[in-house]
Amino acid sequence: MIRTRRHPAATQGTNRLEAFTDGVFAIAATLLVLDLTSYTLGPVTSDAGMWAALGGMWELFLNFVLSFLLLCLLWMTHVQQFEHVARVDATIVWLNSGRLLFIVLVPFATSLTTEYSEWVAGRLLMPVAFFLAILCSYLQWMWAVRSRTTMLPDLSDADARAYGRAALSALVISALVVVLAPFIGSFAFALFVFDPIGTRLFRGKGS
Repeated sequence: MIRTRRHPAATQGTNRLEAFTDGVFAIAATLLVLDLTSYTLGPVTSDAGMWAALGGMWELFLNFVLSFLLLCLLWMTHVQQFEHVARVDATIVWLNSGRLLFIVLVPFATSLTTEYSEWVAGRLLMPVAFFLAILCSYLQWMWAVRSRTTMLPDLSDADARAYGRAALSALVISALVVVLAPFIGSFAFALFVFDPIGTRLFRGKGS
């Protein structure tokens, strides 16, 4: 159990938070495959029928790959952030817990997107879950910047804020995905291809 110290400026090490976060990401990524294993191909009487049945699963495979890759990207962001975060406080812990709340929703949101893609609500849940997870990640970093000398001691103020601006790229793209998903479904996630370009642009702004 994480105990909150009385002093408002009190902080704690990151080891337990990192371990818990890594475990949640690993479980969420693993649970994504359940949609594939629970899918029934139906009667198959030939190789051609087998290939046709697998081809009919294209949307299931697409959403699985998209969610897995996006989870990997979010986990990589977490790893990169905590290369610099030396201490955390209660606010960081709660923001991280908020991010994990939406991460564990991803397998459910992915299956819903596949099964009910003809409905707007079905197409929205997955992009909304990723948007809120990315938002929590961004807020977590910006909170750490407020106490940079304690939480980010190896970064200058300019570098810490530059990392924060860079993180805006994924946040803006995920918001656009939410807007476009009702119209083009999971294909809206293709916008994340432009994240490296957006990251450089946002990070360089104001330098």
